[in-house]
Amino acid sequence: MQYLLDAITGAPAFIANNRMDIVAANDLGYAMYSDMYRGTARPANHSRFIFLDPLSHNFYPDWDRAANVNVAILRREAGRNPHDKRIAELVGELSMRSDEFRTRWAAHNVRRHYSGTKTFRHPVVGLLELTYAAMELEDDPGHTLTVYPAVPGSPSDEALRLLASWAATERIAETARAASRA
Repeated sequence: MQYLLDAITGAPAFIANNRMDIVAANDLGYAMYSDMYRGTARPANHSRFIFLDPLSHNFYPDWDRAANVNVAILRREAGRNPHDKRIAELVGELSMRSDEFRTRWAAHNVRRHYSGTKTFRHPVVGLLELTYAAMELEDDPGHTLTVYPAVPGSPSDEALRLLASWAATERIAETARAASRA
């Protein structure tokens, strides 16, 4: 799958597992989520980033929406895999450490999340308005490929090119891959 990800050069792309760990990404994917990789020896995790890292409030301009969607997706996965110990451990950790998570988890919202538009505020390139498509990997159950292209010619398209240039000089992907292997 890494070959597939690496072939996608104009948009951030990553593969996440059902616990929302980023298990692989292309260079732009690692660059887009660079704050998520900061100081972690384990795979970057969307849920931990949103609920336990204060930087997430800046990265997601509509943090409440990002938090609500994240919990609804995680609840869907917990329902699909009720005996998955690692999902239960993540939910337990987040419940113990985040009032925001605990409140949203208690709402029992469930959601599929396959396409749409998201807005991010990257610390290097600023505001990114990106469409996304998420596809479940049939040959690798519990894993999803997500790609975030920008509208061609848009300010976000230009920002992604700037992000690619920045990533090429920062070696973010190498650092993130090493953390994922640890």
